[in-house]
Amino acid sequence: MKKCFWLVSLILVCLWTSFLKGAETKKVYHVKIDAPITPVIANFISYSIDLANQQKAEAIIIELDTPGGLVESTRDIVKDILQSRVPVIVYVSPSGARAASAGTFILLASHLAAMAPGTHVGAAHPVELTGKADKEVMNKVVNDLVAWAKNLAQMRNRNETFAEEAVRKSKSITENEALQIGVIELIAKDLNDLLNKAHGRQVLVGEEKRILNLKNAQIEKIPEDLKTKILKILTNPNLVYFLLMLGLAGLYFELSHPGSIFPGVLGAVCLILALVGLSIIPVNYAGLVFILLAGVLFFLELQVTSHGLLTLAGVICLFLGSLMLFGKNPPALKVSTPLLYSLVLIFSSILGGITYIALKTVRKKPVSGREGIIGKIGKVLEEVGPQGGKVFVEGEIWQAYAEETIPKGEKVVILEKDGLRLKVKRKDQ
Repeated sequence: MKKCFWLVSLILVCLWTSFLKGAETKKVYHVKIDAPITPVIANFISYSIDLANQQKAEAIIIELDTPGGLVESTRDIVKDILQSRVPVIVYVSPSGARAASAGTFILLASHLAAMAPGTHVGAAHPVELTGKADKEVMNKVVNDLVAWAKNLAQMRNRNETFAEEAVRKSKSITENEALQIGVIELIAKDLNDLLNKAHGRQVLVGEEKRILNLKNAQIEKIPEDLKTKILKILTNPNLVYFLLMLGLAGLYFELSHPGSIFPGVLGAVCLILALVGLSIIPVNYAGLVFILLAGVLFFLELQVTSHGLLTLAGVICLFLGSLMLFGKNPPALKVSTPLLYSLVLIFSSILGGITYIALKTVRKKPVSGREGIIGKIGKVLEEVGPQGGKVFVEGEIWQAYAEETIPKGEKVVILEKDGLRLKVKRKDQ
């Protein structure tokens, strides 16, 4: 009897432990996106979805606040969502957030779409990056995106009319309108409210209908790793443009004042960081060439007497290149206009000032060495003639000679320096 008691107790303990273990592992992963959609963000979301699938989470919540971004990066994110075996909940939050442009497609692709009060979604009309596409090409791009948006809406049983108008007409709607017309499934004030309202809802994951079991689920945030944080910062076009300007200014200062070292090192580091950012953000390479040409023109001003024409050409190239650099990127991936004009003015003034100082240094009459002593006035200490003598110049006594005899005490002008001897003549001559 006693043995049976201990056996039953052991079984109950095992069952209770298994129950507690199962309760502890019921997790919902949470990732926050509050930046333009770029390859960096796409990689981070892909990693997060993979982690949720590996850990067999109940769901993953993508808290979204984005002004839009790149189409190819958006396609990568949508593919990851559609292929996920774990339900993906896209939650536009906090209040004041938006899922604009690229964010609209991500919201439409989600297994469950939610928005916080005071948010909006839409305005997904494409922006051509190079500025060279004609009307027919742009129509093809728009039609392609319309088909994609409608297909996503159809898969998730959402409003196809809005999906089309968001792309064709840049239509944008509030959270209440989105709920009324069937773009989203629910409105939640925070994450806990979202879990409570999402619990028990049915979603389609692949071909499988699944009931969300989110009651008392533990929310585990997926933090950005150091690499993602750094690359995320370097995809800020304002910072990238500033680093590019600072890098060029530093290298230019080093070239115009060799041996300064610090400006050259700083310029090289800033230029490398800028190039990392430019490798992620789409750029117009003609604009980059114009900016580099501006630096070359500023440098040539030191070598060629152009009376400021090369400097003027450099300023013009710098301005044009800055305007062209990010082409017609989405607004979130362009340099703000006030910052662009300010930096062009500031760095043009700095480079022009460095050029002016360098020119004064290059063209200044030598004050030391072989050339520096030519033309100086000295005094004869010992009679100077063709055979030699001594003169006192700039606090020093020199051996000197002249074509005529010059008595002691006379003032002389230095004509030439021949080794350690000076050729002189009377001052009055």
